[in-house]
Amino acid sequence: MEKRFFSVNINKYDSDRDYVLTRAASLNKPANNSVMFCTKEHLSEAVSLNNVNNCLVFWPEGEEIPAELAKKHVFVFVENPRQAYAMFFVDNDITYLPKPCEYEVINGAYIAKDAQIGEGTVIFPGAYIGDEVVTGKNCYIDTGVKLLGRVILGDNVVIRANTVVGADGLTTMRKADGSSATIPQFGGVILEDKVQIGANTVIARGAIDDTVVHTDSKVDSSCFISHNVQIGAHSFIVGETIMFGSSSTGERAYISGNSTIREGHHVGNKSLVGMGSVVVKNVPDGAIVKGNPAK
Repeated sequence: MEKRFFSVNINKYDSDRDYVLTRAASLNKPANNSVMFCTKEHLSEAVSLNNVNNCLVFWPEGEEIPAELAKKHVFVFVENPRQAYAMFFVDNDITYLPKPCEYEVINGAYIAKDAQIGEGTVIFPGAYIGDEVVTGKNCYIDTGVKLLGRVILGDNVVIRANTVVGADGLTTMRKADGSSATIPQFGGVILEDKVQIGANTVIARGAIDDTVVHTDSKVDSSCFISHNVQIGAHSFIVGETIMFGSSSTGERAYISGNSTIREGHHVGNKSLVGMGSVVVKNVPDGAIVKGNPAK
């Protein structure tokens, strides 16, 4: 049965319709009965809405809605679709913070009773494993590690001391009066096979879709990997690097220490980002860039 994150009747937004909204979704991965938003820059991606039914979509003013989509969903014209999406959660008093759960203390580690721990996995004292966590075989979870919300580990994953996986990302959205508006983070984190994460690193869960570190990648100590980040297979992210929301790498990328990748930008396959660089535009495959801004 598909998980319900909340329950809001659509007749609050269209009195002629009667169905319940139960989750958030993106145009990349739309879902039935979800709330979404579409900006002018992504209108071409709205074709994905043909594959689902009964959604609420915040739509940019002045932009035409395809007739076939208007029959399937409720659209609300707004000046700022992302802000309106944020206000949906504020207006309906929806949050999605991880809740306390029943746990057992095993060798000094706090492990939720519903957590699924793979064969051969080692968990050190002082770790906390939440109830939506699933680990593969032969993982290594060091002392002080916190796995929060929906976190899925492949086989042979290593997470070193005091790292937090599944923390909420920061919402930088404001209400019309200038005060902050929090967008709940509904995604999870996936660390695929043979991923290694250093000590004191924070990996935020996805805002809607998952944050993913792909096979055999290494993230060093004291890094911050924000919501929706995608790190390609066999990549290296060196210490004190920040990857902001929805940034990504291809395969075998190398990001040197103390670098910053701005939100939404991509570092290509086999590219190298020099130490201390600030990446403010996409990096092509095989490129070497350095500096602030990186060139």
